[in-house]
Amino acid sequence: MIKKIAIVAGLLIAGVLAFAATRPDAFGVQRSTSIKAPPEKVFALINDFKRWEAWSPWEKKDPAMKRTYSASTSGRGAKYAWEGNGEVGQGSMEIAESAPPSRVVLNLDFVKPFEGHNIVTFTLEGKGDATNVTWAMQGPMPYISKVISVFIDMDSMIGKDFEAGLVAMKAAAEK
Repeated sequence: MIKKIAIVAGLLIAGVLAFAATRPDAFGVQRSTSIKAPPEKVFALINDFKRWEAWSPWEKKDPAMKRTYSASTSGRGAKYAWEGNGEVGQGSMEIAESAPPSRVVLNLDFVKPFEGHNIVTFTLEGKGDATNVTWAMQGPMPYISKVISVFIDMDSMIGKDFEAGLVAMKAAAEK
């Protein structure tokens, strides 16, 4: 009986591992919202790491996290690093592109809980008295991430944080 259970368990594990190997080599998550504020005002919230405390969903998950900023906190080349609890982990961001008032691109590097290297893009488009903001992240899916994605949907997991961040960004920009 124990031998049969071990064989079935082994087959299930092999099946999950084989299925994981068929998953895409990259992931992408994207969310958008409309904010009743000019693009310049919204851009300022994104382009300056010190202003992220007003809207970033991870700031609320660990208010005690350690933050380190480069000499310049805004614009191309600005850097921000953090070390926090299990929910926020450890990592760093650098503004790779800053095109006022329409686009900010970040290099996002995670150290903990898993190593990861992703690209984050904020796109802003003025529409009358509002700004359409799109927050997107893309990155590679190493094999361990593919295995995890069999059980946890990356889009749902990260998307919830993006949605919360956009709601907070909207509140901060519309003040």
